[in-house]
Amino acid sequence: MKWRLTGRYLASVVLIVVIVIFMNLLVALGFNIYHIQKQESPFQQGEASAEGMTRSFSQEIVISGSGISITDQGKRTLESNQAWVQVLDENGRAVYGYRVPAGAKTKYTPLDIVQTYKYMEEELMSIVFIGEKQGNGNRYSYLVGFQHPYMERYVLTYDIRKVGRFLQVGALTLICVDGFIALCIAYMFSKRLTRPLSTLIDGIKQLAHKNYRARYETKGIYKNVFYNLNVLSEQLQAGEAERKHLDRMKEEWISNITHDIKTPLASIQGYAELMKDKDYGFSIEEMQEYAEIIEHKSVYLRELIEDLNLSTRLKNKKLALSKKSINLVSLIRGTVIDTLNDSRYASRSIDFRCSDEVIKAEVDDILIRRAVTNLIYNAIVHNPESAAIAVSVEKTGQHVFIRVEDNGKGIREDEVNRIFDRYFRGTNTGEAHKGSGLGMAITHDIVEAHGGDIRVESRLGEGTTIIIRLNV
Repeated sequence: MKWRLTGRYLASVVLIVVIVIFMNLLVALGFNIYHIQKQESPFQQGEASAEGMTRSFSQEIVISGSGISITDQGKRTLESNQAWVQVLDENGRAVYGYRVPAGAKTKYTPLDIVQTYKYMEEELMSIVFIGEKQGNGNRYSYLVGFQHPYMERYVLTYDIRKVGRFLQVGALTLICVDGFIALCIAYMFSKRLTRPLSTLIDGIKQLAHKNYRARYETKGIYKNVFYNLNVLSEQLQAGEAERKHLDRMKEEWISNITHDIKTPLASIQGYAELMKDKDYGFSIEEMQEYAEIIEHKSVYLRELIEDLNLSTRLKNKKLALSKKSINLVSLIRGTVIDTLNDSRYASRSIDFRCSDEVIKAEVDDILIRRAVTNLIYNAIVHNPESAAIAVSVEKTGQHVFIRVEDNGKGIREDEVNRIFDRYFRGTNTGEAHKGSGLGMAITHDIVEAHGGDIRVESRLGEGTTIIIRLNV
């Protein structure tokens, strides 16, 4: 993205420079064509070449005692340039000529030479240049005429001061024109490059104001940015929906917890007030019954507070594990036996299986017992008494698998991945189940704290299997 953006800006700058240079060349070409049309061109390539050839042609003229002639190379040069040569002595008489037109003079006065140089005479139909050659103590002049149909000659006279002012004004005008062209092109390119930035800034403002529904086309140089902005909007929208859902769940959970706390407290308070009232004469049996009810409610409140405390410590990673090497088979078998010994679940059937009698692992035995107890309790309270529950421990390689299975109601598909969420209570939760709603979340956090994982397999109406995997 960064290199694409840099390349686009660099290409824009280069394109501006190329366009400005092209415009300059176009202006220069137009200026040159205009002056050629007006016959005011200060330079002509043909004339410069003809004049240069005339100056160098003196080397081709041979002056000897027998007369004057030109070399073979000189003749070829004249023929290839459609030119002729005429050599004059000091008196202006023609002493030699090659390819001289029929109408040429044989004697020239100084005025004739000037006239021939300045103007094209009808007899010669040639552009004439003049050179000089010395030899044998004499000075000779020679005329070289070019009969090229496209060759013309112009004599330029100028004032150096005017030329200087013209160059200053021309340079200033050229700079102004180039600057204007560059500004126009730069404005167009900057608009094209910055327009998406305005859209991007607006999108960020929308996110800042919690408007997560805006979507942008993923095109142009910023398409990756707009794509990520759309992804961010979707994530924030999903996060906001999840936050609101959690807030609702938390409010419901707080309401349930408040109710669960108020109910036993009301019982404790009511029986305590009865027991202290002097107007009532309770028997020992009645006092013991009330005391037992108060004890039950107190234990319930204590467990509820312990759940809240343990959940908070696990969530904030502030619970230090007291790991030691234990036999998981003995630990989990004892957990199953303790559950069956509870008078509330004496009528339930729980089957226990293991792959080996001794499976050692480094764990916090109190927390693992708590996790398995939560799973068994969850299987009991959410299913009818006829449901069969099985608990198994199996070692496979470097892992231990603890399974709690039942053939009860099962869990709806949309709730399977949420049963470990805090504050979540499934739709299959009956009125008899009035807990903190943190049991499964506590189990999940305990397993994760041991470096293991936990997963759920369930089908509605067929039962549920929860599997804990721990490292040996």
